[in-house]
Amino acid sequence: FLSINNQLAVLLDYDGTLAPIADNPAKTKMPAALEANLKRIAQHPQIFLAIISGRGLKDVQRQVNIDGIIYAGNHGLEIEYPDGSRHDYQLPAEIQQNYTNMVKELKEKVEKNGAWVEDKKVSLTYHYRDTPAELKDQQKQLASEICKKYGFRPNQAHEAIEAKPPVNWNKGEAALYILNQQFGELWSQEAMVLFAGDDTTDEDAMRVLQGLGKSFRISADAKIQTYADFRLPNQGVMTDMLEWIAGSYAS
Repeated sequence: FLSINNQLAVLLDYDGTLAPIADNPAKTKMPAALEANLKRIAQHPQIFLAIISGRGLKDVQRQVNIDGIIYAGNHGLEIEYPDGSRHDYQLPAEIQQNYTNMVKELKEKVEKNGAWVEDKKVSLTYHYRDTPAELKDQQKQLASEICKKYGFRPNQAHEAIEAKPPVNWNKGEAALYILNQQFGELWSQEAMVLFAGDDTTDEDAMRVLQGLGKSFRISADAKIQTYADFRLPNQGVMTDMLEWIAGSYAS
């Protein structure tokens, strides 16, 4: 599948993919060997690299900290190119107001017992990892109901709920946009595409890339339903995968 004679586009999630899930998003860190391979990939002239994360744009840029690549934050609602130019999906004023009201109500009603709201300005994550087990179901159910009340879409993540705005834009749409911008409308003929991610929001990208690229879902569940072509049993395997890519393109 990989050939140094062909261009390769590598699109990757961050949390749970490049870095193990941590009890607090601020504590995540890429393993040293994985980071070294990622930098090798980023520097190769035949490889195009983009990170598509649910984090805010500046946050994921700080975490990965590699220049010369594309970053997409907030599930692709914010995209920034190496030259600093951006593509921002503009939310309608009504949705922006609903978002503000939703954050306020979530903070008032469910930011307690160790749970907290990560406000990313256009989407949010409600973290309840540190909430006592007997309180988790009640709090996350209420949080989901509040999100739905304001028209936002709650998605289950790792010990968290991610609330995305009700617009037709997600990691899949962002991936297609990025590939179109980089390679043109015939991108599937111009480059081989690899995508890897670990949760439900990544399935949007896996779905649109079916038959056009190869995607990898990181999950310990052997029976998980996924649009991905392959399953990786844990995040640690990503180090081997990136080493395979970097080695295949070594001159």
